[in-house]
Amino acid sequence: MAARALAPEVVPGRIGIVGLGLMGGSFAKAFAAAGVETFAWNRTRSTLELAMIETVSGELTDEVVPTCELLILAGYPAAAVSWLEEMAPLISAGAIVIDTVGVKRVICERCEKIAEGRPFTFVGCHPMAGTQYSGFAHARASMFRGAPMVVVPPEMDDFDRADVLERLKELLEPCGFGSFTLATPAEHDRVIAFTSQLAHVVSNAYVKSPTARAHRGFSAGSYRDLTRVARLNAPMWTELFLDNADFLSEEIGTIIRSLSEYKEAIDARDAVRLESLLAEGDKIKREVDRR
Repeated sequence: MAARALAPEVVPGRIGIVGLGLMGGSFAKAFAAAGVETFAWNRTRSTLELAMIETVSGELTDEVVPTCELLILAGYPAAAVSWLEEMAPLISAGAIVIDTVGVKRVICERCEKIAEGRPFTFVGCHPMAGTQYSGFAHARASMFRGAPMVVVPPEMDDFDRADVLERLKELLEPCGFGSFTLATPAEHDRVIAFTSQLAHVVSNAYVKSPTARAHRGFSAGSYRDLTRVARLNAPMWTELFLDNADFLSEEIGTIIRSLSEYKEAIDARDAVRLESLLAEGDKIKREVDRR
């Protein structure tokens, strides 16, 4: 795949955003704060109309798509793929298309196939930022300030990859990402199953204890930290979990085995074993934090 010059109809630096939820809305607000011309599409019309008043330059119509240098797919996994499949013929030569989806094998396989033989480049991306809330109302211009961006480029020679990644970093500069980390789709999905998806599963399961309804007056930082991501967008996370089912299931199995060891030690009133397990976890956490 070769790097391509921008088509004449492309407006250099113009951004198109598909989906104005937490991620897409935060991109839109970051670009707006920097004075970057940005257009957007959103399934819910009222959200788009609100954004056109205070944030984006206008609607991402069929006529505007060919003029964008960077297009950001910020919807659910299936919706992102569907939009690209429908609109690919309109995307101009030299344009870059990225996504914000939290899984990469499914997205990259499908989107790279759509882009194959076309004059634009698809680059899988995952901004490592967010909150437990969803929707445009919770989006903010500073969402990505200092955050890592995981980038999963397609197969291409080193020169072309360097060219595309350099352009992408320049286009995303208003967002203020703290770092850009390259990964393969499988590397991304394996690690994200632990760092993000498992945390959501554990947090969501944790609050199902009957005691959760009677915790007031008995909880502080530990409860808040562990339950922050129990609040989630169930339809979106269902897609993400099932698209990464193998790696996530493996991580869930690992934590179940570890919890079983703690339970067995506690049931047996085995202080030596329990202290050993706790000390082991403490040691690993300290080692990880020193890296």
